Amino acid sequence: MPWASDEPQTLEQKVQLLRNFRSLFDRGENFVYGLFSRDESEVVGGSGLHGREGEGAFEIGYWIRSSRAGQGLATEVSAALTRVGFEVCGADRIEIHTEPANERSMKIPLKLGYKEEARLRRRLYAAPGGEPRDAVIFSLFRSDYPDTPAATAELEAYDALGARML
Repeated sequence: MPWASDEPQTLEQKVQLLRNFRSLFDRGENFVYGLFSRDESEVVGGSGLHGREGEGAFEIGYWIRSSRAGQGLATEVSAALTRVGFEVCGADRIEIHTEPANERSMKIPLKLGYKEEARLRRRLYAAPGGEPRDAVIFSLFRSDYPDTPAATAELEAYDALGARML
């Protein structure tokens, strides 16, 4: 992932990054989440519900550290963010973009009921010095959502004050 080339960051850089994430979150523009082990001793990944797809739409992004791959974490967080996107944020469409060569990532939206919508050449950001990468776009619409595995995913969602939302 191109953003990983900025790592490791200094403490000051990381604090600024987190402040920026929080600002965007508070304005309802971009929702970035850290994924942690149950005991909160390890960062196992990250995810987000990103408002970069236009009015009434979100894109779900995710990454899982290689030592935790294959444990269903990306599927679980994608299901949760799908539910939040439709049931809390009122989205009409949610997308997941993957690289065609990333077989594990390609399976996640299909497991949740998303449909492959397009394969686009040279669409994903390039790593510094690299070439843009191809993308497969999966989408799910509000009208199709109730009949998908994502709609029945068991989860609990809470707001910043601890009140249950789902």
